[in-house]
Amino acid sequence: MDIEEITRIVTTVEHAQRDEQVEEFVALFRHDAIWTTGHGRRLFGRDEIADFTRKVLPGGMTGLSMTFEIEHILFIRPDVAAVKLVQQYRTLEGEPEGNPGSPMWVMAKEDGRWLLTACQNTEVR
Repeated sequence: MDIEEITRIVTTVEHAQRDEQVEEFVALFRHDAIWTTGHGRRLFGRDEIADFTRKVLPGGMTGLSMTFEIEHILFIRPDVAAVKLVQQYRTLEGEPEGNPGSPMWVMAKEDGRWLLTACQNTEVR
């Protein structure tokens, strides 16, 4: 059940970023989450993540789509999971665009809901 819920969060992030749904994306984070972007920008807390996302996401996916593939899930505790992903930007025709990303998301389950807690994205070169 938890793997299905974590997979749903990954799918929701993919959808929210691809379709530039800022509020849908931001709602997936704990209030005190840490997010480090693929370009190394460090964001602390949902409010800072939201401010940044509202500036960069609208228009950021023009001519692109993006996919995530879960590479591995490590349950650190029953309510904490480290999720290793492969991220690939693609043209609208489905061809890979740029280098893939190698995100690591730590998720925590709170009040029965998995939330993004500490996330880092790194471009693979």
